[in-house]
Amino acid sequence: MTSYVFITGGVVSSLGKGITSACLGAILEARGLTISMIKLDPYINVDPGTMSPFQHGEVFVTHDGTETDLDLGHYERFVRTAKGGRHSNFTTGRIYESVIRKERRGEYLGATVQVIPHITDEIKQCVQRGAGDADICLVEIGGTVGDIESLPFLEAIRQMGIELGHDHVVYVHLTLVPYIKTSSEIKTKPTQHSVKELRSIGIQPDILVCRSEKPLPDESRKKIALFTNVQEKAVISAYDADDLYKIPEMMHEQGLDDIVARQLGLDLPPADLSEWSAIVAAKQNPEATVNVAMVGKYMDLKDSYISLVEALQHGGIHTRTRVNIHFIESRDIEEHGVGRLENMNGIVVPGGFGDRGIEGKIDTVQFARENGIPYLGICLGMQVAVIEAARNMAGLKGAMSTEFNKQTPHPVIALITEWRDMTGDTEERNEDSDKGGTMRLGAQAVTLIDGSLAARSYGKTEIEERHRHRYEVNNNYREQLSAAGLTFSGVSVDDLVEMIEISDHPFFLASQFHPEFTSNPRDGHPLFKSFIIAVREHSQGKLPEVAEA
Repeated sequence: MTSYVFITGGVVSSLGKGITSACLGAILEARGLTISMIKLDPYINVDPGTMSPFQHGEVFVTHDGTETDLDLGHYERFVRTAKGGRHSNFTTGRIYESVIRKERRGEYLGATVQVIPHITDEIKQCVQRGAGDADICLVEIGGTVGDIESLPFLEAIRQMGIELGHDHVVYVHLTLVPYIKTSSEIKTKPTQHSVKELRSIGIQPDILVCRSEKPLPDESRKKIALFTNVQEKAVISAYDADDLYKIPEMMHEQGLDDIVARQLGLDLPPADLSEWSAIVAAKQNPEATVNVAMVGKYMDLKDSYISLVEALQHGGIHTRTRVNIHFIESRDIEEHGVGRLENMNGIVVPGGFGDRGIEGKIDTVQFARENGIPYLGICLGMQVAVIEAARNMAGLKGAMSTEFNKQTPHPVIALITEWRDMTGDTEERNEDSDKGGTMRLGAQAVTLIDGSLAARSYGKTEIEERHRHRYEVNNNYREQLSAAGLTFSGVSVDDLVEMIEISDHPFFLASQFHPEFTSNPRDGHPLFKSFIIAVREHSQGKLPEVAEA
């Protein structure tokens, strides 16, 4: 029978519930358990797919093509057995949508449909379905205790605690313990009030994870334990760490996994965290330092590119390289030129939607191509590379994507329906006005040209990567672009362009898919390893070598 650990948050949002959940999952997995992980989000959107990155950060895409909360990226990076999918992220909108459909079909037999029991029953069913047959399912509830939006989720997990029994359910509550610099005091009152709020709806936390700038003093732990009815040893100090990947060991040293195991009656072997120790050691002892420019349009919120940032760091870990990422708004390139790129050892252009800053990205690609700077393009980063090549290598004046200019004389990037007759589900999806249903999503097979930079980077010619885009390279222009020097080194099973490269460049590679979604700190990702090696060689004035996959 699966046991459950419910993680809630109080005082303020963005304390790190996702990281806490992921790190706890990593420790429990290191003790031999299989882990599943679920995120419950209180917003009414059915999924985050149509939300601005400025609103909610990155949209993480799972293997099955589900657009989910960015915390699922944390889960997959930290926990090998926690493979997310459509049953791993549920929003208020999705829950209500399902209940309303059932009501319309008459499944409630004429009953008055209410939050309790119908909404809460739906939440419980979703949680149990998402748990699968894992030993432990960790369930993170988004938002903050006290918010009206979270109440149905909190009521549902309260009910599960009664139905499953205390030996199958653990409640973990994450709170803020602020440090007031002017008085040099640590304040426990916000935590006390947060727990009071949680207890008022019937949930007594078993463990408190207290976020603070500095380690929590013993007297503060005792005070928190006394006023919240939590054992002192179950008050965990989650102080600021200079490295994200130190947190599993930090929590293990305070016995977080022991407390969970003891309450669930589990006799487990010791945790083997040697992989995490090796990761931390690699980051702390680099052999070289490089500067990489990331030129995008959502730079005011770094969470917009969190998986890509982490994937670059993973490339650094596995090549013993410190990667300093410089976040540059593509509009700045448009307005002030490419001067900020001159001292960079490598350039990355990530994905995105909309025309804001698009010419700045095209100028960035041109600068990288003409100056021999290692370039890695992701999704839109590949499309702007094709546009730049069309304009400046193939002489196709005015080339553009129809996403940004419907009247372009050379639509080198376009919707499939704009350049090829399609049949079946694909055509219906692309012509659907519902923006949540027009994407090419999830893992799909890609064939790489033998001997290409892409194939050498991966160490094989058959790969599978995750997608999230609508527009494609227009196959009608492939012959012209190939003649101009652009190599189409990867294609899908239905002959859509997946990767491009330039052979007479030190390292110029771009993908339509998102390789960052499958990178993790323990294994890294072959594409990012190769890119960082090329960047490192460029910084040392050498010709780049391709990493062994």
